[in-house]
Amino acid sequence: MAFLSFTVGIPLIIIFVYSFLARPSMGVGVIWKLDLTHYVKIFVQDKLDGTRSFDTRYLKVIWNSFFYSGLTTVGTLVLAIPVALWIATRDPRKRILLVFLVTLPFWTSILIRTYAIRQLLDEKGVLGKIATTLGFSDNFQILYTPTSTIIGLVYTFLPFMILPIYASAERFDFRFAEAGFDLGARKMTVLFRIVLPQIAPGIIAGIALVFIPGLGSFLQPDMLGGGKTNMIANVVANNYGQARNWPFGSALSVLLCLITLVATLMISIAARKRKEAKV
Repeated sequence: MAFLSFTVGIPLIIIFVYSFLARPSMGVGVIWKLDLTHYVKIFVQDKLDGTRSFDTRYLKVIWNSFFYSGLTTVGTLVLAIPVALWIATRDPRKRILLVFLVTLPFWTSILIRTYAIRQLLDEKGVLGKIATTLGFSDNFQILYTPTSTIIGLVYTFLPFMILPIYASAERFDFRFAEAGFDLGARKMTVLFRIVLPQIAPGIIAGIALVFIPGLGSFLQPDMLGGGKTNMIANVVANNYGQARNWPFGSALSVLLCLITLVATLMISIAARKRKEAKV
């Protein structure tokens, strides 16, 4: 507990304090003087004539974060459910190997994996050569587009969706599904009326493990999006780096933490309501 407080709590406290301090006129760091304008700056823009107007730039970035994180969650969910169910119905000895293969990407740095995806999506990469061979286009371009960002995010977070769904599916008695087929139910009916409700705890856990970290994704939009798919983490990094505005970067970080907290609470409430309804 003490280690967790030191490694997580203290950095959060520092960021929170920095968000209320002033920015120096030159250099980096903070001035130990109370300044609340950083939170105002998120929503209000100062014009050259001295007036102020409502600023939607950062709200759009926040919306982008929710949008891309939501698409990533949906994409991983669609891919993870059949994979998890397939693994759960294999022989117990094969399951160990298959689960190991799912976790295998964790053995490699996320930076290396993202770079590999970038090479794969490049117009001179494997997909580009395949597209050219098939005659689709000589200017095949997926890299540095929103599509490449989504592909990178789905690839990164897919194991986080597969594993909890598999954990629930492994405990599911598939004889219930067989009984549904025996009674004349169609495959989709069995899936949505019998299987999915029983593995819902794993689905909810997977959504939490994908959607919440997805909100703070930085590497994939930066390396695969080419600056066209800015998310809030990229803006935070820019303020700590190139802009050298630590207080404003801290204010955005606090906002990201609050958004993440709200998302966590919403998922927890949904899970609790489902559990109460089941009882």
